Amino acid sequence: MTRAPGTNTKRAVVLLSGGLDSATCLAIARDEGFETFGISFSYGQRHAAELQAAGRVAEALGARQHVIVPIGLGAIARSALTDRLEVPKHTNLAEIGGEIPPTYVPARNTVFLSLALAWAETLETGDLFIGVNARDYSGYPDCRPQFIAAYQRMANLAIKAAVEGTRPVRIHTPLIELSKAEIIRRGLQLGVDYSLTRSCYDPGPGDVACGGCDACQLRRRGFAENGLADPIAYQT
Repeated sequence: MTRAPGTNTKRAVVLLSGGLDSATCLAIARDEGFETFGISFSYGQRHAAELQAAGRVAEALGARQHVIVPIGLGAIARSALTDRLEVPKHTNLAEIGGEIPPTYVPARNTVFLSLALAWAETLETGDLFIGVNARDYSGYPDCRPQFIAAYQRMANLAIKAAVEGTRPVRIHTPLIELSKAEIIRRGLQLGVDYSLTRSCYDPGPGDVACGGCDACQLRRRGFAENGLADPIAYQT
């Protein structure tokens, strides 16, 4: 999807999974005055629902362009999101985040940020937005502030404009310290339609969310803490 050029010259590449967090992140980037460029990845994940959701979100939130980049990460990185491994289901939210779960995809955010960085350099911007969260999350190591800070240092050694001192890389993580409830409140303030998003790790027929995986449990709690019903359907 490509839109006609706008008058805004402040550009940002936004990593867009189609989930609740990345949709909110895109809305925040827009609210901060950036002309947004959404990037999603077909990396061998088991379900296409999230990519379809990413397209809907990009359209609804006025992204100038949205691209889906095919990469073969699933061929080399074993995970419950790329293989037929069992996706953990929970009845107790306290079970989430105690250890790195099998839904972790090795080096996923490292690879995604690298490709987003390449597009950002082509677009002549150093601003990247990613909706990582280190508060209500599954315990993935590449969602932590330490990882983002280290990656940003590396990125500023890696691209021409940063090395020449004309355009430093800035990785924006506006959600990193927020709870799911706080993320949802912020998104609603910015007009995010969460019915367009998909978060489930193990959807059933018709891409209906399972209700029991980490992503579903955290998402449902976030809406409940706001006194709201999640606008998507669940199997259980």
